[in-house]
Amino acid sequence: MDVSPLKDWLGLIALLISVGTPLVLYFKSDAKKAIETLGLHSSRIQKLEDEMRHLPDKETVHNLQLALTKMEGQIATMVKSSEATERATRRVEDFLMSKS
Repeated sequence: MDVSPLKDWLGLIALLISVGTPLVLYFKSDAKKAIETLGLHSSRIQKLEDEMRHLPDKETVHNLQLALTKMEGQIATMVKSSEATERATRRVEDFLMSKS
């Protein structure tokens, strides 16, 4: 039996193993780093989602804006009413002061 073709194949296999092993280790270490980074990103995203859960959504902010606008109108009405009350009080005060 002639083993010379087998020697050629064994040399090629040894070459592939010697070149492939560092490549596999390199990609495994990058994969580990990527998995760690992905885990860190996942925890950061979870923290952001937890914080965002407490914030009002678009509809709530819009409802607050409408309520504030309504309150501004009511306050303006109250200011006008208090100004009218102040004028009436001054007239009564002036009247009472002029009588005494």
